[in-house]
Order: sequence, then structure tokens, then C-alpha cells
Amino acid sequence: MSKLTHFDDSGHPRMVDVSAKADTKRTARAHAFVRMSPDVLAALPSNPKGDPLAVARIAGIQAAKRTADLIPLCHTLPLSHVDVAMMVEADGVRVLASAATTAQTGVEMEALTAALVAALTIYDMTKALDKRIEIQDIYLLEKTGGKSGDFRR
Repeated sequence: MSKLTHFDDSGHPRMVDVSAKADTKRTARAHAFVRMSPDVLAALPSNPKGDPLAVARIAGIQAAKRTADLIPLCHTLPLSHVDVAMMVEADGVRVLASAATTAQTGVEMEALTAALVAALTIYDMTKALDKRIEIQDIYLLEKTGGKSGDFRR
């Protein structure tokens, strides 16, 4: 197993020094699923707070841009693209988030943060209808670029 880079030789947390790395194009895509009842799904278009999916999309994009503020050891990245897409399915809403940059480190955390915050926003805007809504299956789908190469789930 590789050594964890977010810890120094004494075991203390640290921000990884990426200054020697070259800027390269990096992308990532992440997934989340918001499981909800058919009644809550049917009520999405008439939500009195507004369109939960439109608000969740913007929340996810904003969250990706603020990832370094939320995750202590993440680098601040110049994002060149963030997108959040949602598909309504029979048992909930599938969230797919993508992020891209040309930088010294990857955008996996930005894509994951976008997917999770979009899912949380859907929950927030529908929780009055049912407290049993679940956020599930948050994971990285793929990443490209960087020293470790490409990954696809």
C-alpha cells in the first residue's frame, strides 16, 4: 500500500506540497443518489420553495468552487468547468457531478463535494414532505490526468 501523503513522518496532518508538479488537465466525475418516495418525487415540480433540482444544481456548482474551504487539506484550484446533472428515476434522483481544471493536483474532491451538496440541497428542499429521504451511493466515477493516471469505476 502507498504511503498516505496527507501525513508527515511524525504522523501529523499536512497539506501536500504540489509545487514541483506540472500543471496538467485533470477531470473527475462523481455520483450521489437521493432515494425518496413516489409521493415526494411527484411533488418536485410544485415545491413551494422553488425547483429543487435547479437550486441543487447551482448549490453543487458553488460547493465545488468552495471545496478547499470545506475540506481542510484540499488545495484551492482554478476550476475551468463544473457541471451537475440530475435524473429523476422511479425511486429517487441520481446526481452526476463533473469538474475540470488544468492544475498541479486533481479535482476528485471538487466533483464529490458538488455531488454531495447537490444531494443535500434536494434533501433540504423536500424534507418537509418526508424525513425518510436517504442520500446514498456517494462515490467517484472516474478521474483523468495526473501522476496516478486515469481511474474508472
